[in-house]
Amino acid sequence: MSRARQPPLVTGISPNEGISWTKVTIRGENLGTGPTDLIGLTICGHNCLLTAEWMSASKIVCRVGQAKNDKGDIIVTTKSGGKGTSTVSFKLLKPEKIGILDQSAVWVDEMNYYDMRTDRNKGIPPLSLRPANPLGIEIDKGRFPQKDLESLFPGMSADFTSENFSAAWYLIENHSTTSFDQLKMAVVNLKKQANKKNEGSLAYVKGGLSTFFEAQDALSAIHQKLEADGTEKVEGSMTQKLENVLNRASNTADTLFQEVLGRKDKADSTRNALNVLQRFKFLFNLPLNIERNIQKGDYDVVINDYEKAKSLFGKTEVQVFKKYYAEVETRIEALRELLLDKLLETPSTLHDQKRYIRYLSDLHAPGDPAWQCIGAQHQWILQLMHNCKESYVKEQKGKDTALLHSPMLDLDSDVRPSPIGHLGQTASLKRGSSFQSGRDDAWRYKAPQQVLFVEKLTKLVVSQLPNFWKLWVSYVNGSLFSETAEKSGQMERSKKNARQRQNDFKKMIQEVMHSLVKLIRGALLPFSLREGELRQYGGWEMKSELSGQWLTHVIQTVRLSSESLTALEIPNDMLQIIQDLILDLRVRCIIVTLQHTAEDIKRLAEKEDWVVDNEGLTSLPSQFEQCIIHSLQSLKTVLDCKPGEASVFQQQKTQEDVCQLSIGIMQGFIDCLEQLSTKPDGDIDTSHLSVDVSSPDLFGSIHEESSLSSEQRLLIALSNCRYLERHTFLNIAEHFEKHGFQGIDKITQVSMESLKELDQRLFEMYIEFKADPIVGSLEPGIYAGYFDWKDCLVPTGVRNYLKEALVNITAVHAEVFTISKDLVPRVMSRVVEAVSEELSRLMQCVSSFSKNGALQAKLEICALRDTVAIYLTPESKSSFKQALEALPQLSSGTDRK
Repeated sequence: MSRARQPPLVTGISPNEGISWTKVTIRGENLGTGPTDLIGLTICGHNCLLTAEWMSASKIVCRVGQAKNDKGDIIVTTKSGGKGTSTVSFKLLKPEKIGILDQSAVWVDEMNYYDMRTDRNKGIPPLSLRPANPLGIEIDKGRFPQKDLESLFPGMSADFTSENFSAAWYLIENHSTTSFDQLKMAVVNLKKQANKKNEGSLAYVKGGLSTFFEAQDALSAIHQKLEADGTEKVEGSMTQKLENVLNRASNTADTLFQEVLGRKDKADSTRNALNVLQRFKFLFNLPLNIERNIQKGDYDVVINDYEKAKSLFGKTEVQVFKKYYAEVETRIEALRELLLDKLLETPSTLHDQKRYIRYLSDLHAPGDPAWQCIGAQHQWILQLMHNCKESYVKEQKGKDTALLHSPMLDLDSDVRPSPIGHLGQTASLKRGSSFQSGRDDAWRYKAPQQVLFVEKLTKLVVSQLPNFWKLWVSYVNGSLFSETAEKSGQMERSKKNARQRQNDFKKMIQEVMHSLVKLIRGALLPFSLREGELRQYGGWEMKSELSGQWLTHVIQTVRLSSESLTALEIPNDMLQIIQDLILDLRVRCIIVTLQHTAEDIKRLAEKEDWVVDNEGLTSLPSQFEQCIIHSLQSLKTVLDCKPGEASVFQQQKTQEDVCQLSIGIMQGFIDCLEQLSTKPDGDIDTSHLSVDVSSPDLFGSIHEESSLSSEQRLLIALSNCRYLERHTFLNIAEHFEKHGFQGIDKITQVSMESLKELDQRLFEMYIEFKADPIVGSLEPGIYAGYFDWKDCLVPTGVRNYLKEALVNITAVHAEVFTISKDLVPRVMSRVVEAVSEELSRLMQCVSSFSKNGALQAKLEICALRDTVAIYLTPESKSSFKQALEALPQLSSGTDRK
């Protein structure tokens, strides 16, 4: 673990005093790791960071600003060490005017100097050439008011260079307390200065002696010529001679001093140029430094240098400065374009986007770079979403083509990785796993392309939209901009722009949400889109609809995405469209699951093994109930309402559709029972089965119990119907109600009515199978052997036909009791009714009975009635009564006995 850096410590400054804009060198310890680490520098309370040049961790060079305090500390602040301390101080001196003849430790330009603060050339007036202290003694300013002196010396001045100079005024103002001895010394000083001036004049004359001698020779020659030729002739020649002498004197002077003056002017020019280059090397080197720092990516350094140059030379009138500053502006404009390109480049991180926006803000880039970045990011997210759809659609078509041309299906390839691959292992229900072949199970839990697409699409939106939203939030609250932008008022302008563009950004978010929802609808719910939208957002090959399990997984994926977006504090009205999508997916999942459940119920026929338990039931009712329970359990997460979600049954149409599908499931099982009970093995409908009908195992379980008769199957079906009515349907209704289904009473009522109708039909069929042969054998048995009721022997017992009928009734009882003893009373009562009704009819058809015939008939009727007495019903009792009433009454008590 790295140790924290020590705070900066200033141990020395050179020079330690000076006027404003004095260049100083600061020395110390821990003064920063680089130029970007230095974030603060104050001298005497004035911020000197703008002129600071970081040299090393122990040395910084800067210029002292115009501080308010005369003396103060030197405080250095760095990112790595924080605010530092100082063991030395700097004394700020007040600037004094330096005369041209005064001694100074620095060079003072006599003619022109450049004021960096005001960007103007200033000339020194000639009067500044005067000596500051002509008397050469200490000046002691008096306290006499200026107004009193002006009134005392009207029209005079204390300036000894003025024409109205007043010595008295000068002495009162500057030497009012000076002693007489010092004034005598001043007189001596004035005499010395006068002597120096005289000596200077004498030296000037000595230097020009040759010129005077030439002039003297010329005058002598002129004088001689005048004496010889006369005055008139010589007058013109003398004038010409004098002019020549003067010209020669001027030319000689120019020749003597031209080279010296030229060298001095050239030296002054060179010195001035070097001085300017040295003082303003920052500006002259700035274009090259900007290019170097841009190549290194040190944009902060470039911006700091640009701000410094702009504050110093932004409004300069000096041509050379304007030329170099124009070069700086050219490179800064190129930097603006470079940063804008990087800002709009995708993909990029939120940190980089904020950084580039801050750079462009500090460089005063035109327009609104932050809003441009938001717009570019919005378009990029939309493009990513559509590219995702196109890639998966293309991949789906490629896979379909590969499957069509593949000679065999590789069940181990293209298995969905975790978490989808784990879905089949962790799901509480594997729909149809007990009804489908192993080959179908191997394909069931492979992720379709639509499911993979939804996962990828939601992951893309959840990963990109947070940065997009955070960028907008930063744009609104102004955190994208630096302190420089804040000071310049740019932050306030940006906040104002953000308030004006709130509706535009809201439309951007809504467009992203609409694209997300419509792309998912195009993949999973294409029927919910219009034709034009389907061409844009669809394109999937919908060979078969997704199963309920995959739709459940998709719903969970979309729910997680919605929760992630809600956590960003996006307004709910923008996310409502996702809630509507989730509701439609939940409804569709319920519909599809119930449809698939109905298909599975139809497949139960192939699983009937006809093995009866102690209660006369097969496994079919239990399988039916478990199938529905498992389907409802698989819908539990779909039916449960997450925060912000509406009930899936809030729409009337959904309630009606679910109710009809539930009734259809119940009716499908009733049809399955009827099909198993009434049709031979080979006539069972297999058109709805998706497995290979040529499979030898398809109806193996049914043919295993081929020894069962149709009457036995009817009895088993009746037993199952009885259990369904009393237990299974009621249990299923409870599960429907537990899971929030609507219209339970209607589902139960319609299902019960249909079940009762089936039960009655099957019961009538069984009675027809069993009672008709018995009833049909009565009449032939009664009249067998040409039996006549009018002429018969004395009865010795019941005849064989009655015994045969009783044996057949007993056989029916045994058969029913073997299957389900609960059905015995119902079946036997109905068989007895049929037999008693037929017997009554036969007795009523006899025209007359003999005494023995009546006795025989009554004996047989009573015997039959007493044998089946426990199964008599009001109808059968009435029939037996009518049969007995048709017989003549027995008069003898013996006969009656």
